[in-house]
Amino acid sequence: MGREFLLIVPLRMDKVVRKFKLGEEPSDLEYWLTKTPQERLSALEEMRDLTIRLMNHGTKPGFQRVCTIIKRG
Repeated sequence: MGREFLLIVPLRMDKVVRKFKLGEEPSDLEYWLTKTPQERLSALEEMRDLTIRLMNHGTKPGFQRVCTIIKRG
């Protein structure tokens, strides 16, 4: 049997607004490092889905699977 994984995805993201003085704002990297890998993937999927809907592009939502065959010789 293969491994089983449980991915918990929040149904909505809380909107948070914070004020900083110019030049004192934290970096995006610092923010994303405070999030779990699951939260980062969930946010990425949400942004990707929103972009697809806004562009009205025909790509299916979700991550695409890619398979590459390499011939060693």
